[in-house]
Amino acid sequence: MSALLTLLKNDPSAVDKMEVRQLPALCGNGKLIDGSACSIEFREYLAIAKSEKLFEYADACLAEAFDKSGQVLQDIVNEMGRRLDYTVENGLYQGRPTAVGNDGLWTDGEGTSIVLEVKTTDTYRINLDTIASYSTKLRVQGKILPSNSASILLVVGRQDTGDLEAQVRGSRHAWTVRIISIDALKKLVSLKERAESATVRKIHELLVPFEYTKLDRIIEIAFTVAEETGSAAEEDVAPGVGNSDDQGPKEHQVSSKAAIDSLRSILVDRLGAAYTPLVKKSRALYWSADKSTRAAITISKEYPSGGYWYAYHVDWDQFLGQGTKGLYVLGCIGRPEAFAIPYEWIHSRLDRLNVTERDGGKHFHISLEPSAGGELKLHPKIGDNESLQAFRVSV
Repeated sequence: MSALLTLLKNDPSAVDKMEVRQLPALCGNGKLIDGSACSIEFREYLAIAKSEKLFEYADACLAEAFDKSGQVLQDIVNEMGRRLDYTVENGLYQGRPTAVGNDGLWTDGEGTSIVLEVKTTDTYRINLDTIASYSTKLRVQGKILPSNSASILLVVGRQDTGDLEAQVRGSRHAWTVRIISIDALKKLVSLKERAESATVRKIHELLVPFEYTKLDRIIEIAFTVAEETGSAAEEDVAPGVGNSDDQGPKEHQVSSKAAIDSLRSILVDRLGAAYTPLVKKSRALYWSADKSTRAAITISKEYPSGGYWYAYHVDWDQFLGQGTKGLYVLGCIGRPEAFAIPYEWIHSRLDRLNVTERDGGKHFHISLEPSAGGELKLHPKIGDNESLQAFRVSV
């Protein structure tokens, strides 16, 4: 384990206070060059860093140049691509005659590849012919599949990119190149992490060239993103189901966003310490850098009865089942405990649960009720007399 990851494990606050320019010095021999241990270890850290730290580091690279700041920014941008659910292959820091000079290659798994070029500034003109040739070379190498469409994404540090936009529009590459600022890329990552799967597909559509004389497609993308983000804000509420005598209707209650976010953040840290660091995939879903450990973290406010109510979405079940270790985590606002239930345990009990289907989606209902001694237990319909104490997480 690198000195940086060791320090992160033993004293995360110390790493949190460090400037990004200091981080490579704690990796390998401190020299950020292609193929070095320093590069590998630095990228391992970025893969588990919170997105907010990535944003902070990107801003620092742009605010004041430092040794290898361009290489650091390149790695950060590629990690943002991973946060957008692309499969990312990092490019070279320094081009050489025998290798393709792209900064990264992002593939979405649905037939689209993006050749990445990162620039801290648009002060100097870019040779678009050279960048366009990268796609051809990557196809020859088999890194872009014959069936995949390929485009170029220029990621630049400034929002004022008028000169670069004019250069692209006036070139023969106008229909294969798109430009995005670091700030806009940060916003896309934040947006994706507040929403769910449909938003990811729409974000991917935005990053590749498409004809926009007719505005319908842009409006459809904006509408889908706004609708899904808005509905996601209402997910962490008690589902209020009831079509049976033993799970009667419950009043629909909403917990404050601050309380939900705070408890979820604490749970992410607890799980990271107990298993492996987790990064945010979407509003409630998290996974490890290698995607093997996964968690769905949902929060409920306490009801007048003293119980807690949750939803378990079919999409979550599929997400957890695709990992080596899956955890369905129930946070209880107002209690010093949560419950990290293994995927296999909850999945085997789905046929016992009440179900709601709406707008093409489906979720199951989970309720925790206090026993005479105050211990929270699953509703008898879910697991009669089954204690959750084996899954307890102290918060």
